Amino acid sequence: MVHSPEVNLRLIPLHLSQDRIIIRQPDDWHLHLRDGDVLKTVVAPTSRVFRRAIVMPNLQPPITSVQSAIDYRQRIMHAVPDGDLFTPLMTAYLTDDLSEEVLREGFARGVFFAAKLYPANSTTNSAAGVTSLENIYTAVETMEEIGMPLLIHGEVADIEIDIFDREAVFIESHLQPLLKRFPSLRVVLEHITTAEAVEYVQNSSAKLAATITPHHLHINRNALFNGGLRSDFFCLPVAKREHHRMALRRAATSGEPCFFLGTDSAPHLREFKESSCGCAGIFNAPNAIESYAQVFEEEEALDRLEDFSSVFGPNFYGLPVNKEIISLVKKPHVVSLRFELKKAETSFEYLAPFHAGETLNWSFDPNFS
Repeated sequence: MVHSPEVNLRLIPLHLSQDRIIIRQPDDWHLHLRDGDVLKTVVAPTSRVFRRAIVMPNLQPPITSVQSAIDYRQRIMHAVPDGDLFTPLMTAYLTDDLSEEVLREGFARGVFFAAKLYPANSTTNSAAGVTSLENIYTAVETMEEIGMPLLIHGEVADIEIDIFDREAVFIESHLQPLLKRFPSLRVVLEHITTAEAVEYVQNSSAKLAATITPHHLHINRNALFNGGLRSDFFCLPVAKREHHRMALRRAATSGEPCFFLGTDSAPHLREFKESSCGCAGIFNAPNAIESYAQVFEEEEALDRLEDFSSVFGPNFYGLPVNKEIISLVKKPHVVSLRFELKKAETSFEYLAPFHAGETLNWSFDPNFS
């Protein structure tokens, strides 16, 4: 495991008891906010809890220029509720022909925090993604030179490869050669889902880390078919077998700094989740930190929640930990079945949050100061 050159000292949680947790304010290192009315609706549940978030660029059209990133950041900031301290960290969408000059300019101006690699047709709005890693070697070489992180959706898109094997195949066939070719490149393998990914990140000598989502800590692939086809649990990468879920839980709660929080909260309107070709993505922002807390409690590792949520991510990216604090209280609550869209005009214009109808043991305390 390789640490950032600017490493903060490990922090003991500011307060931890049977009925209250107080930790440094966390950051979300993988977030989808979409655009338009959905954007205006989904910023608030993130900004009330998280101080910073890396925002994904897979819009239609994708964020492939400095100006489009600036404009998108402004739309996000306009949607942040008054009083919330929130910083969106913008990313460039890599394509086969995105020039290194765009990356260099965006990074130098503080517009692009990182660049995102989507293998073409691997997930939502990835049709314009990279068809071959060789096509972006010049861009990646520039990123390595200027210290710009590369964020990877680590799956092959080959329909001949079983969907449950696509992450492991990507690591072996594409990630290993990439890291060997660019040994100084800082890379995050996002939303890992397999024991193979856990082991690879743990044992890598590269500047490599991984984010882990709350939903992949809670569900295995049976959730997709429990009582019928459950589109609410369809995401990419898909949830895997139970032994993979347990490997992810061990990794997240291990205290190893190469693993940190990234929700991959990915909202879709109800009509698109319930269609004949339902969209991939789980909207977990309204209860993300509570969801993580439940896992850490079940794994008897609440004392490691702050590091995973608030310390290891900033350390990897060379950023200071947040000075602000948040609190969770031991107050079970039932998650709402619907998250209403602002300015909704039809009955399908709502979002179904992760854990809908379920009881979570911890509740975010918005009045704590």
